[in-house]
Amino acid sequence: MTRLLSLPALVVAGALFLAACGGSSSSSSTTAASTPAPVKASSSPRPASVVGTSSSSLGTFLVDAKGRALYLWDADHGAMSACSGACAQAWPPLTTAVAPKASGAAKASLLGTTKRADGTREVTYAGHPLYYFAGDSAAKQTNGQGSDSFGSPWWVVSPAGQAIQKG
Repeated sequence: MTRLLSLPALVVAGALFLAACGGSSSSSSTTAASTPAPVKASSSPRPASVVGTSSSSLGTFLVDAKGRALYLWDADHGAMSACSGACAQAWPPLTTAVAPKASGAAKASLLGTTKRADGTREVTYAGHPLYYFAGDSAAKQTNGQGSDSFGSPWWVVSPAGQAIQKG
């Protein structure tokens, strides 16, 4: 009778052993499948931020490559951005990893970059850091024009690098 009781115990132990081996095998293949593949270096350079121009009742103003309006902020002094945190959420900076390019009536000689507090490079134009307005959802919209959010006015920028203070 002791032999009969041990046989079922051996069968159960064997089944558990096989299940453990099977689980271990599939979990190791799951681990291998979830390991990210190595990243290959790209031979093509990242595109530069492009600053172009568009026109509306405000006149001709700077836009990005998708036609979204670009703004300057009166609170910025020199090329250093004073907009961060909640300000940069509402007014995201135009950033780039490489030298920006000009198109349309924008002047390449007025383009530059400045280093932000977070280490990113923000595009400048005539020494002014450039920003989008989160409330502009399509090309040519200028919903941020004249806003004084965060304590100073925001203006679209002329190709000459000056604030367009109308509208």
